[in-house]
Amino acid sequence: MEDTKRLPVITISRQYAALGRTIARGLQERLGIPFYDKDFVTKTAEMSGYSEEDIVREGEAMSRGAQFMNTLLNNAAVYTSSYDGIYEAQKKVVLELAKEPCIIIGRCAGHILKEAGIPSFNIYLHADVEDRIERARALGENNGMELAKYIAKRDALRNTYYKKYTGIDMGHSHSYTIGLDVGKLDARTCLDILVPAIKAAKLSGPRV
Repeated sequence: MEDTKRLPVITISRQYAALGRTIARGLQERLGIPFYDKDFVTKTAEMSGYSEEDIVREGEAMSRGAQFMNTLLNNAAVYTSSYDGIYEAQKKVVLELAKEPCIIIGRCAGHILKEAGIPSFNIYLHADVEDRIERARALGENNGMELAKYIAKRDALRNTYYKKYTGIDMGHSHSYTIGLDVGKLDARTCLDILVPAIKAAKLSGPRV
């Protein structure tokens, strides 16, 4: 039986409707390590005091207007925004989960682990908007908005949030171990590429 302790923590950063959860579940099945999704939100809620609904809404998405108000109000010594409070709680959850090999989607996890000196295998999933439309339609979250516009909106919210807390744009090649175009490669092919790459990855630094 494979020693999963030798595997790195795996983080997945992705554009909207770019098969993030599909790839995460596939890695979970093939590698035998946990993928934290709903449990991550629950743990963050317990740690932060914010509701799970708040965390789902604000835990990885920020408009430019919200970013401006967040920066403006944070200049007041008595104010801590919900975005910052949720981010700090998510950061603690990421570091706690990273004590064992696991799979974490989003939440700036790769950046958080790098800052903490914890080795991780960081994946970026992307595709042209046209290649993500069918997946976005299946998700059914657009509330009647034209799908291409909705995808662009969700990408912008994620990128603003990511840049706010990391200082760099999402998708910058130096932030990731590997990037995959899920418009040109289906999920099975992505997993066939990722699994041996993850197993062969050279870790550096302490686990925690």
